[in-house]
Amino acid sequence: MSVTQIKTAKVSVVQDFKEITKMRLALSVVFSSVAGYLLGVEVVSWSTLLLLAVGGYFMVGASNAFNQIIERDLDKLMDRTKNRPIPSGRMSVNTAFAIATLFTIAGISVLYTINPKTAMFGAISIFIYVSLYTPLKTKTPLSVFVGAIPGAIPFMLGWVAATNDFGIEPGTLFMVQFFWQFPHFWAIGWFLYDDYKKGGFFMLPTGKRDQGTAVQVTLYTVWTVVTSLIPVFGVTGDLYLTPVSGIVILILGLILLRAAIRLYKKRDAKTAKQLMLMSVLYITLLQIIYVADKFIRIWI
Repeated sequence: MSVTQIKTAKVSVVQDFKEITKMRLALSVVFSSVAGYLLGVEVVSWSTLLLLAVGGYFMVGASNAFNQIIERDLDKLMDRTKNRPIPSGRMSVNTAFAIATLFTIAGISVLYTINPKTAMFGAISIFIYVSLYTPLKTKTPLSVFVGAIPGAIPFMLGWVAATNDFGIEPGTLFMVQFFWQFPHFWAIGWFLYDDYKKGGFFMLPTGKRDQGTAVQVTLYTVWTVVTSLIPVFGVTGDLYLTPVSGIVILILGLILLRAAIRLYKKRDAKTAKQLMLMSVLYITLLQIIYVADKFIRIWI
């Protein structure tokens, strides 16, 4: 084997590892967990922050690997997934299972060293994603509701890691990211509708790209914005947001809502993709604003 072939093989292995664990998605989850930690902690422990990031990556990577093992035959049918490591034949099911198992054990162990509650929520996340959400995707649109639970855990997981406590504060963080999942994933389900249909996945609430789905996207966008602003009113314990930051988030929320209303009016794939991108921008900026607001108040 030539040097070029060896290098190509190494690149392929790294690429397959990134795909089986969905690295970009995992890193976004780690970002949410870190934001939650910074919101909950009084004095930042960099070692705990590192453990949270590593443990969080392991947990998401495990969920995604198990998911791709279960859906390997369906992935062959869809354009966006047919080149994944397992359906393309580049990775065996046994290898993927070994990665998923190793990541599960490592993830729970790492999170347990932070505190048992963090490990427990991490384990619950994997269980719901793999055992409930994944099989329900081909049976009912309610799968999105089930999938929103593990999807909303990372933001609150960071707070639990910081405080070893679950109360109104992490509950609020969970609620914000829970409601956010719906416009986000329904937008994805809309512009990838034809591809999902090939795999037999039911992602939209009515099963169609129709007015009913568009109405629900808009309603859940409203709920996302409303729950995002609850900390402004001082009713969420130690989780507080100043009115100035609240106004910024409201403006972002109105921009997100405008994108949802545009989807209601146009009902096309291009508008749905714009809503999806705006939803990613919204949750990212929201988490940054929440954290910045806290530390600016401390410094002032």
